[in-house]
Amino acid sequence: MKVSDLSPRALWQNFARLNAVPRASKKEKQVIDFMWSFGEGLGLETFQDAAGNVVIKKPATAGMENRQTVVLQSHLDMVHQKNGDTDFDFETQGIDMYVDGDWVKARGTTLGADNGIGVATIMALLEATDIEHPALEALFTIDEETGMTGAKQLDPVHITGKILLNLDTEEDDELTIGCAGGIDTNTSYKYNEVALTGAHVAFEVKLKGLTGGHSGMDIHKGRGNANKLMNRLLYAARKSVDIKINRVDGGSLRNAIPRESTAVVVVPEEQKLLFQAFFGIYTTVLKEENQTVEPGLQFLLSECPLPETVMEDADFVKIVNAIYAMPNGVYRMSPDIEGLVEASSNLARVIIKDGHFVSQSLQRSSVESTKEDVAQAVGAGFENIGCEVALSGDYPGWKPNPDSAILRLMAALYTDRFGKAPKVEACHAGLECGILGGHLPGMDMISFGPTIRGAHSPDERVQVSSVEKFWSYLLEVLKAIPEKQ
Repeated sequence: MKVSDLSPRALWQNFARLNAVPRASKKEKQVIDFMWSFGEGLGLETFQDAAGNVVIKKPATAGMENRQTVVLQSHLDMVHQKNGDTDFDFETQGIDMYVDGDWVKARGTTLGADNGIGVATIMALLEATDIEHPALEALFTIDEETGMTGAKQLDPVHITGKILLNLDTEEDDELTIGCAGGIDTNTSYKYNEVALTGAHVAFEVKLKGLTGGHSGMDIHKGRGNANKLMNRLLYAARKSVDIKINRVDGGSLRNAIPRESTAVVVVPEEQKLLFQAFFGIYTTVLKEENQTVEPGLQFLLSECPLPETVMEDADFVKIVNAIYAMPNGVYRMSPDIEGLVEASSNLARVIIKDGHFVSQSLQRSSVESTKEDVAQAVGAGFENIGCEVALSGDYPGWKPNPDSAILRLMAALYTDRFGKAPKVEACHAGLECGILGGHLPGMDMISFGPTIRGAHSPDERVQVSSVEKFWSYLLEVLKAIPEKQ
């Protein structure tokens, strides 16, 4: 079965159309033009602000004119990530999707269900002629995944509604009323390179097969971080052999738990067998340690051409020690909301090459003071070795409002329809609601969506039956929107 043949058909057809358009964060011109043309083609009022956000307005259906206007919001960009052995050009190719039982997946890349399913849902509503709904204002933001630029720079002039439905969460039995804020910590350091003297042999070390995932929603699951594991291997190797680093390239995107890392290392020729023996023993320890959570973890070792230079030993010690000491994963659990991660850090990117070391990490917290604390903890360790540390992409969290009118309405509808109460949650991911609320004072906001697994990784998948459940529930919500006050 093709994805476009799934039910609800209008939603899946729009998802297929959307996924044919390259839409990486900060490279969204094609998808902005696509969405503009979509709104214009339906004869609906369509606007674009200076940031690139698109707003499409649709009047209420007959008999619903006195209901409150609803803002439907999703982001146009998606995380572009692929497996190392996947040949795919995100800038020219559409996502290669397929149906696997009750799931839609992509071959070797991210699927874009985050947040493409939300976008496709809104598109289906905008083009529908047989669905009851109040006046709709569809807000499609850009660059959510790499800084929430669209939300930050939103021109609110075309938004009049006071109820906002954000279609960007990933459990179909949850209603989200709060989220974490985030900040990026970026470091850089110029290290000394030295020429090799004497007989040496070079090896390429590859770490692959980790699960990866969303650095907010999945950070508490104990998944391996490729950058931390590779660094641990290098740190331990130095205690056994006279190892030197030529280069390291680990991770991919700032908001994804890194799945792969590659290093080129050099050892004296007389220590070749000793290093190979160490590698076999130590990587076995790491695989056994992570077997339950990371059964696919692989370490590969192969000889490669000898480089001309390596990192000076003193810088090797500084950098590897700093990475080892860096906080990663859950930093603090919330004392107020059971089971909620309050603060975390994810070492997303490590590059050592040609005399330059850079790292990128993302800190998240639902409390501004602990967001600052974890970012400072990360930065301080790197500052101690002389790194330049720059903070960027700061965005606020979204404070929960348990007395929200739209929450009461949607919780009651969910209970009536599905026979049990929904989970009302705050999440550790970054949602745009906190920023949008600053531009749109008085907005009553809630976030919900279908079940998505493995977001921000090539294992991303969306559950077909859950999308159908989400769609039918959303239609009930739109029919029940109260009258204007």
